[in-house]
Formats: sequence, structure tokens, C-alpha cells
Amino acid sequence: MMTLRPASDRGHANHGRLDSHHTFSFADYYDAKHMGFRGLRVINEDRVAPGQGFGKHPHRDMEILSYVLAGGLEHSDSMGNGGVIRPGDVQRMSAGTGVTHSEWNASKLEPVHFLQIWIVPKRRGDAPGYEQKAFSSDERAGRLRLIASEDARDGSVRVHADASVYAGTFGAGESAEHMVAKGRHAWVHVARGRVQVNGTDLGSGDAVGLSDESVVRVEGVEAGEVILFDLA
Repeated sequence: MMTLRPASDRGHANHGRLDSHHTFSFADYYDAKHMGFRGLRVINEDRVAPGQGFGKHPHRDMEILSYVLAGGLEHSDSMGNGGVIRPGDVQRMSAGTGVTHSEWNASKLEPVHFLQIWIVPKRRGDAPGYEQKAFSSDERAGRLRLIASEDARDGSVRVHADASVYAGTFGAGESAEHMVAKGRHAWVHVARGRVQVNGTDLGSGDAVGLSDESVVRVEGVEAGEVILFDLA
């Protein structure tokens, strides 16, 4: 079974400094039919104006991934971590018992475009943690590269959740398949471009949830980039 989530149906908030599209209910956007998918709770596509960002604010008991599409995102947190996240980088912040952080556009001239992803952890009350890794464009070209997993296999960042997250870029005609174990589910989010997922055309910001499907096939139509979530 495939459930489409068109980009045009997402929640949208434009605050001037921040233009954000919400795949699932978030902040002032609420839709009882779209509260998440399995353990995937948030996918926000954010564009932050030059020199702007999110001041210090708290989180707890959530696995938070940041995936930058263009520009640079400057991070600072109460654990003492700091730095700039750029395209190809994956940042994982485990909020656990509580963490405060800020995120700012690292440029005074260009916007930053990124995905903010929240996944529900298996346990509440774990210690907070942080990790950042870079995945080259070659690693993601024409294939689905594992970027986050519960066991940190294949050099992925570790998430404290029963989830595996893959990223891939696909030119026209390039394709890859992901096998889904019985009883598991998949969510595919198109970060940009155009692809087909199991024969269905999807464009930038579109997504699809898949249940009772043994294979997820992604094929490029035009230059496209996808994030695939394998979930319990």
C-alpha cells in the first residue's frame, strides 16, 4: 500500500526570516491525519534568510537530524558542540533528558536550505548526545547510502530509534532498490528534483509512505535527491 503526501498539501509558515513547509503537524500547523508516520514525527523543509536563525531553545526525548541541501547551518548547543553543517553533512542530536541549542544561517549573504527531521526514540530519559558526519556526493550518487541507523553500521550516525535512514541522488534513468523486511514500513521524501518511487511520479517536497511493500524502487526522472526511512 502506498500513501501519497503531496508537497502542496503540507503545512506552510512564512515568517520572513524563516520559510518552512511541514510534512506533518508542527507548531501552529495541525492536521490530525498527518501526525507522523510510524516513528517519524517531523520533516520540516526550512529556508532561513541570511544572518537569521533559531535562538536558544530546548528539546527533550527526540532524535533530531539536520540535512543541509544548500548553504551552511551554524550549530551550537548546551553540550559544548558547535560548527557549521554543509551539504553532505548529517547532524544527529539526541535530546534525551534535555538539551538547549541554536541554529543560524552561517552566511550573511545567502539563504540556507535544509531538512529538519525528528524521530521518536525507543526510550525516554537517555543522556543527550551529538554526532556529525559527512557523506560525499559520490557515496550518494545513483544509490541509497545509509546515513543514520540504530547500530551505526556502515559508518552512519547512530540514532536511538528503530529506524534506518538513507540518502541518494539520482540522475535521469539512475535507479536503486531498497528491500523492506516483512512487518516494516518505508517513507520516501523527495528533497528536490523529480523521481519515480515504485512507478509513481514525485516532485520536490512530495513524499510517499509504503506499507506491505517488499521493495522500494527509486528512479531519477530529472536530477533528484531523496531521503528514505525504513521504520518499525
